[in-house]
Amino acid sequence: MTDKKPRALDTRLTHTGRGSVGGGRGVNPPLLRASTLLVERARDLYDPRIRSYAIHGSAMHDALAEAWCEVETADHCVLVGSGLLACTLPIFAFAETGAHILICDNVYGPTRRFCERTLSRYGCTFEFFDPALGGGVADLIREETRLVFLENPGSLSMEICDAPAIAEAARARGVLTAMDNTWGAGVFHKPLDFGIDLSIQAGTKYPSGSADVLIGGVFTRSDRLAARLRETVADLGLNTSPDDAFLVLRGLRSMPTRLRRHEASGLEIADWLSGLAEVSRVLHPALPDAPGHALWRRDFTGSAGLFSIVLNAPADENAACAFLDALELFGLGFSWGGFESLAIHCDPQLRRSAARETIEGPLLRFSIGLEDPADLKADLERGFAALRAANGQSAV
Repeated sequence: MTDKKPRALDTRLTHTGRGSVGGGRGVNPPLLRASTLLVERARDLYDPRIRSYAIHGSAMHDALAEAWCEVETADHCVLVGSGLLACTLPIFAFAETGAHILICDNVYGPTRRFCERTLSRYGCTFEFFDPALGGGVADLIREETRLVFLENPGSLSMEICDAPAIAEAARARGVLTAMDNTWGAGVFHKPLDFGIDLSIQAGTKYPSGSADVLIGGVFTRSDRLAARLRETVADLGLNTSPDDAFLVLRGLRSMPTRLRRHEASGLEIADWLSGLAEVSRVLHPALPDAPGHALWRRDFTGSAGLFSIVLNAPADENAACAFLDALELFGLGFSWGGFESLAIHCDPQLRRSAARETIEGPLLRFSIGLEDPADLKADLERGFAALRAANGQSAV
């Protein structure tokens, strides 16, 4: 008798997106590198059901989309060449001249930059709103509002927004919602289950897991929205290489397992940091005293290895840089979600237009990788020694 019990995500990711397995074939689908795709008959050149050029993807792209949809519980996955492009694609696809876009104020910096530097050139207006606004976003929706864009949590200041309330308010007015879900990675957070129309991920981060690929995905359960996204991808000539699709598909197989390690190590280090005199606050949604913790407990099933801390006075930017420069295991780099730990200082890129949140000291962000937490703590202790020296304090 066939067991009808739903299979766990780890199991589904092991077996989906593999094509036909057996008969001497590899367990992974074959990698096809091509630009021209030959067809059998002249009429096939113009048959929309048949791929006639590799810019429209390949079997490897199909396999990745199938597996990634399992993660997001989506029916459609549209692949693009970077996480940033996955964020900007829905804005480009669903905004038109005169459109109004609402953007959560904790959004990824380059997404904000796209709106401020590029979107306005196309006759669109945008407005930032406080992540704490929740269903109150309804008061900001206009007749011309086309999209509400969220990031949950914000990848610098880590605020959690009330996504179900925002989705309900937008749906009542016929407005689409999109969420950058890279932190939750579809494993710990599933925006489509909460009424969000479009979920977005940078596959560059946890899905790949190896810091060696740029790719993004947009996910939806709507045939109509997927068709518009694909039309926009085709009209702009966007694509990602089959090699990159292969790397992310390979990474997806182990992503839930890796995320559990990132989560455990991240929580251990975040809890340790919260007890240090040099740290004013640890901004990690899974910590009980963190802002938005109640929303995190309600809407998430786990936490990523990415969080921030606020340094206590008298630390300033020079002291923060001294801290970072003293680190040996933490690389200084902007991405996250790979096997390696990373750290950055956030103040030069932290911008707010509507949020009430104030950061009382230098803001540092850590991506906790797969190293042993004890070694990472020792590395951070080196940083704090350098910070105390920069502040003119004696070592303790």
